[in-house]
Amino acid sequence: MHNTEARHAAAQGSAEWLQRYDSSLMGVFGTPQRVLVSGSGCYVEDADGKQYLDLLGGIAVNALGHAHPELVAAVQEQLSTLGHVSNFFTSPAQVLLAERLLALAGAPAGSKVFFANSGTEANEAAFKLARRNTDPATGRTRILALDGAFHGRTMGALALTAKPAYREPFQPLPGGVEHLPFGDIAALTNAVDESVAAVFLEPIQGEAGVRMLPEGYLEAAREATRSAGALLIFDEVQTGVGRTGTWFASEGVLPDAMTLAKGLGGGIPVGALLTFGEGPANLLAAGMHGTTFGGNPVAAAAALATLSVLESRDLLANVRATGEFLSRRLAAVDGVAEVRGRGFLIGIDLDGPFAPAAVAAALEAGFIINSTGPATLRLAPPLILTAEQAGTFLDALPGILHSARAAAAPTPITGTTEGKP
Repeated sequence: MHNTEARHAAAQGSAEWLQRYDSSLMGVFGTPQRVLVSGSGCYVEDADGKQYLDLLGGIAVNALGHAHPELVAAVQEQLSTLGHVSNFFTSPAQVLLAERLLALAGAPAGSKVFFANSGTEANEAAFKLARRNTDPATGRTRILALDGAFHGRTMGALALTAKPAYREPFQPLPGGVEHLPFGDIAALTNAVDESVAAVFLEPIQGEAGVRMLPEGYLEAAREATRSAGALLIFDEVQTGVGRTGTWFASEGVLPDAMTLAKGLGGGIPVGALLTFGEGPANLLAAGMHGTTFGGNPVAAAAALATLSVLESRDLLANVRATGEFLSRRLAAVDGVAEVRGRGFLIGIDLDGPFAPAAVAAALEAGFIINSTGPATLRLAPPLILTAEQAGTFLDALPGILHSARAAAAPTPITGTTEGKP
């Protein structure tokens, strides 16, 4: 934004910006809750000058919060030298990022990376990888995902996604995908045979309400897919890059491929498909897939800076400690029925269907959270969130839930005669 545009933005309030939004942008997101104009650390400010503690982090994207100086410096430095090249060429930042991710993932020799711009694009590439493992001649055509899965909105990723409301307007979707009962190890092992090309799993289902797979599920999936010759593909778009207090939520189980995005670039769009070992890495040959912007120098520099800060500041330890503190305190709040998750990916089940009202009440109180269902809230804050900052939300939450319950309660009908007011 140029200086004159910035001054113009500051001179306008949210109401005017929202009116202009409504007249110029497609309504696929509904009406925005606020018009945000600046941010610093874990806080953002709207066009009316109100500050909010951001406990959603752009839905698990802003790993370093807002305007982190090392991320800003890395992007500025890279953009001042080389902003974009086509994929006829490469850049040191792209190569360094691929090497860094493979090292963090403990990838064996022959492993490779494909860079994209988002999680759905990374999963689209993974879907193509799965299709390359199919063989109609032998009947290896099935691709398995789970009930509750969310893998993205492009057509291949949408075929893997389970929610009917997302799928039905765009059917027919790419075929061959079946959805198994969530968390049922017996159903998984019974379904995986030599007719299966790939199994897609989120180690923790974020969009479904932070649902945890049971102990041993990933190991069972690894054993079943290896025996059947199927690919095991982990979608760590939301759970990866330190979100759960480890670099990847699936650590300890090596898949054939893994997708990353969201927090990887600290707010700059970047996605990645990691393939482990020469077999999976060679399924997509030259000319079979591509991207214009994937792996561009600025995005790669942002991702390298994000990874560097997470490591040098020991932020994964902060995620574990502060996440445990937050989850423990949340479970003791009146109106909270269950707390699930790991690190800074937390699902909160309420004791009634007033989660959307709680989101609105939290916003009025100066906190950004979201709901994944009528009775479920989700927190995915920046990985720099402190216990003191989390404590301000915990102190405010009882009042937020009390207001939300009252706002969501049906209005009683009084003074009626024969059902008429």
